[in-house]
Amino acid sequence: MAETRTPKSPEVRISADSHMAEPLDLWQTRLPERYRAGVMDFSKGHHQIGKGQYAREGGWDPAKRLVDMAADGVVAEVLYPTRGKEMYRDDLAPEVAEACASVYNDWMIEFCSEAGDRLWGQAEIGLWNTDHAVHELERCMKAGLAGATVWEIPPEGIPWTSDHYDPFWAAAQEMGAPVSMHINTGFGPYTGGFRPGRSLVESVARTCGEHKAIAMRQLTELICSGVFERFPELRVVLAELEVGWIPFWVEDMDRRFLKWRERTLPMLPSEYFHRNVFATFTQDEVGGHLLASYGQDNFLWSNDYPHPGCIWPFSGEIITHTLGHLDAATMAKVLRENTARIYGRPVPSPMPVPTERPPSMDEEWGRRWIER
Repeated sequence: MAETRTPKSPEVRISADSHMAEPLDLWQTRLPERYRAGVMDFSKGHHQIGKGQYAREGGWDPAKRLVDMAADGVVAEVLYPTRGKEMYRDDLAPEVAEACASVYNDWMIEFCSEAGDRLWGQAEIGLWNTDHAVHELERCMKAGLAGATVWEIPPEGIPWTSDHYDPFWAAAQEMGAPVSMHINTGFGPYTGGFRPGRSLVESVARTCGEHKAIAMRQLTELICSGVFERFPELRVVLAELEVGWIPFWVEDMDRRFLKWRERTLPMLPSEYFHRNVFATFTQDEVGGHLLASYGQDNFLWSNDYPHPGCIWPFSGEIITHTLGHLDAATMAKVLRENTARIYGRPVPSPMPVPTERPPSMDEEWGRRWIER
């Protein structure tokens, strides 16, 4: 039997937000030919195998993925698109974007078939046409996917306050499919992070400030327009925005709600949040402190593999540093039990951890954690 090492944190964990590194030619080889010209073509871009999000073959090879998961002590992952999110472009007609999503979903179904108990893929669903969205969600759930990921920022004309989405909410509730909204997904000027040509101030302001403000706006629309009153079993997951900011926003939402004289909802916004909304975090020390008394049933740990900013393969060290003060019951909830409950799947058994730790995505960052 091969020798194994013990992670610094031995806790069994499920990553509630990990990503794909989709094949660069995925859409150009699988889209109907009439849609291919200039659509989702990454062959001439800055993406290169061996660099950035393509540094690990596990981004597109499920067998290699399982090896990298084991190296980080992860037993299952909820999988989000990366390049697939670029279907949300103003210059793509909805039917073309829907075709792009179907290509991604077919590939995701194939990828997860390698180990469906550990690879919890999500269908990418555009919500322009809710009849199509419901049909695609049903198709993908029957094929073994775990839920849906949709735009965070809607296109102009159909805000989250609109009843346009009600058929999709009803279907997701009936199928028990969590609906996820990931940072940088959707329409508008604030769907990007660090990019070449941006100043440090602009990049940090967007990623640390504006993205949180956007999330507050979208979730406030969902909660205060009565979506969760109409669909009490609907589950919405906000991904990759951390959680330390959430308690004050929820408290302030209640305060503003109570000052509004013409209230039509029977519950406080905070009650809908705690019943229906969940959020992922990766490296959030403030959130870790709050978890001693807040968010134990709503916050979900993640490692963001294989993105360059991910904490893989140092999740054990970071869990010990940011969550090590928590009691065993809370630790179990945020590292695995909440995610397993939301997605309706059992926690898989641990995999043998390789003896040698693989290199991190960022050598300097990784060295800091090795030396801790």
